[in-house]
Amino acid sequence: MNTKAIKIAYWISTAIVSLMMLFSAYSYLSNPMVKQGFQHLGFPDYFRIELAIAKVLAAVLLIIPLKGVIKEWAYAGLTFTFVSAFIAHNASADPVSNQVAPLIFLMVLALSYFTFHRQER
Repeated sequence: MNTKAIKIAYWISTAIVSLMMLFSAYSYLSNPMVKQGFQHLGFPDYFRIELAIAKVLAAVLLIIPLKGVIKEWAYAGLTFTFVSAFIAHNASADPVSNQVAPLIFLMVLALSYFTFHRQER
């Protein structure tokens, strides 16, 4: 893959993940159905707010031009979030679409991560 294609793949995948995290954080704070979803999964209400703040921070950290540990933590945090979301939806016997969506975003995040490191070479 050439340098231009890597850069395009990085920005598209990073933008998709970041925009989804910002939308998700907004929904966590404003949508009563999402609040009910957290209750359905057995999470306390404060976790919904905590997770919304963490998603905003991670989305911003992915978009701004940083190198080093801080960006790595953003990627790690989102990885834990997506894996945990899959587990929570699976354990609650939610529909397959709810279970698979976090795994799809995990793959998009992985593309962002690997193309980010590929650009640094």
